[in-house]
Amino acid sequence: MVKNSTFLVKRKNIKQIEEGSDFAPKFSKDGLIPVVTTDYKSNEVLMHGFMNKQALIATIKTGEATYWSRSRKTLWRKGQTSGFVQKIREMLIDDDQDAIWLRVDVRGGASCHVGYRSCFYRKIRISDVKKGSVKLKFKTKKKVFDPKKVYGDSPNPTEI
Repeated sequence: MVKNSTFLVKRKNIKQIEEGSDFAPKFSKDGLIPVVTTDYKSNEVLMHGFMNKQALIATIKTGEATYWSRSRKTLWRKGQTSGFVQKIREMLIDDDQDAIWLRVDVRGGASCHVGYRSCFYRKIRISDVKKGSVKLKFKTKKKVFDPKKVYGDSPNPTEI
């Protein structure tokens, strides 16, 4: 286990960032780094989220995914309320260290607060553009859990 955040190294040069072994993530002006999360075995995309420095450190220390909730402005340990914990099996960073890919095992089998296994449960029907619109089609119809039973009256994190 990592005891502090000294493992985050200052970015010095291109070679260090792209070809070196230093962990020097680049956070946006808002202090965030995007994260794509997939199932470890199937590689199915489960969700996309963001981490701030504190969430990244918590994820590394605990081995469980912690994100930054932009809508609630707080750390969000995945599964803390629902029980659908994302256990990190592999953590990758892209070439310029400004995006993270988590490969996880999900206890309970769901990652979407709407109740689906994946947050990517609809596809964009680009063929509809010829008809003058673009609609969404459900790719997954069956929910893994009922969000009302799991979250009760908790505020929905989706922003209008």
